[in-house]
Amino acid sequence: MPLPQEKIYTTEDIYNLPEGTRAELIDGQIYYMAPPSRKHQSIAGKLLAAISHYIESKDGTCEPYIAPFAVFLNENNKNYVEPDISVICDKNKLNDRGCTGAPDWIIEIVSPSSRRMDYYIKLFKYRAAGVREYWIVDPDKNRIMVYNFDNEDTADYTFSDIVKAGIYEDFSIDFSQFVF
Repeated sequence: MPLPQEKIYTTEDIYNLPEGTRAELIDGQIYYMAPPSRKHQSIAGKLLAAISHYIESKDGTCEPYIAPFAVFLNENNKNYVEPDISVICDKNKLNDRGCTGAPDWIIEIVSPSSRRMDYYIKLFKYRAAGVREYWIVDPDKNRIMVYNFDNEDTADYTFSDIVKAGIYEDFSIDFSQFVF
């Protein structure tokens, strides 16, 4: 007797979820997401504002997006994520549905329900997909983990530190300026 087969979902299943249901799809498995907290949204907004201001001040071509923003990590239809912040520098990856392919820089803000996803599952998925830089911002642990995949480098910071963005020569974010 054959073993029961696990159902493999696709992006079509994500788009067929009831209105307002937030979920991501990784390797054909659906992961439902809880609504973000006020603190989570405050951090995301401040990060997006700082990144947007920097890009605009340099007449940069990269585009930052805040969740919910669709990222289709590979050519198959079994991976769909909504990073808290995505920075895309190759405009050919952008279309009306979102981003097809790896963003250059992704920031995830950890929630109690997303801890395992952000620290493990997404870390490996983003690296394998070709994301250049990945930040895990964890307000409960007062921690920012920075993975610069271009340089094979990892750094650990606190909310008292100034954190340099690896994809830019002269851009840093002073987390001590964030008041929550």
